[in-house]
Amino acid sequence: MFEVLKKEWRSFLSSLIAYVVISVFLVIMGLFVWVFPQTNILDSGFADMYAFFSIAPYVLLFLIPAITMRMFAEEKRAGTMELLFTRPLRDWDIILGKYLASFLLVVFALLPTLLYYYSIYNLGNPSGNIDSAAVWGSYIGLLLLAAAFVAIGIFASSLTDNQIISFIVSVFLCFILYEGFTSLSRLDVWSEGAYFVSQLGIDFHYQSLSKGLIDLRNITYFLSLILVMLYSTKTVLASRHWA
Repeated sequence: MFEVLKKEWRSFLSSLIAYVVISVFLVIMGLFVWVFPQTNILDSGFADMYAFFSIAPYVLLFLIPAITMRMFAEEKRAGTMELLFTRPLRDWDIILGKYLASFLLVVFALLPTLLYYYSIYNLGNPSGNIDSAAVWGSYIGLLLLAAAFVAIGIFASSLTDNQIISFIVSVFLCFILYEGFTSLSRLDVWSEGAYFVSQLGIDFHYQSLSKGLIDLRNITYFLSLILVMLYSTKTVLASRHWA
């Protein structure tokens, strides 16, 4: 697993992918948090990071598929999948190595945003007038959300040898799981079942964590979704033995 992780990490650093992803994420989030009049903190009068945590999932919804789209699709297109499987590695070693490399890149993109918290903490009147529990709960939720998006992206990449198709499928699945169930729950057809439908989506659990309440049920939801996606990837890769 660590061999694959190191290989993928070196691949990120030797190309523009890592630098572009981190730069694009920080520029977009910086504009929303500090510049754009509708969302910037300086004009809002409130010492919170609501704008950051409400917009970040939609930015990651596109950036993470851009990271993961090449993971298996590029291997298939270049014909190196067979070479990879001839090495003394289990399928899980390959999947987890690629998964962790992608997730670490997202973590590195999020780390500089801790400066937002530091700045807002000191800008508050009085200093420190910010709901730190909600901020750290939101960060935990955002990391879990990113981990789920990465697992979805890895699965989408295993389905095809075309990176563009992988990207589109990944964005679609991430959007459906994040926003789709919440939108469905608002339809009148569900009656008392609307709450259950909303619980199927990522947004419900992400918003719960954003309140600063670390509920085991929300963490279990994310971990279960990640495992389902990674196991689905394993099933797709194992299908090569059936062909």
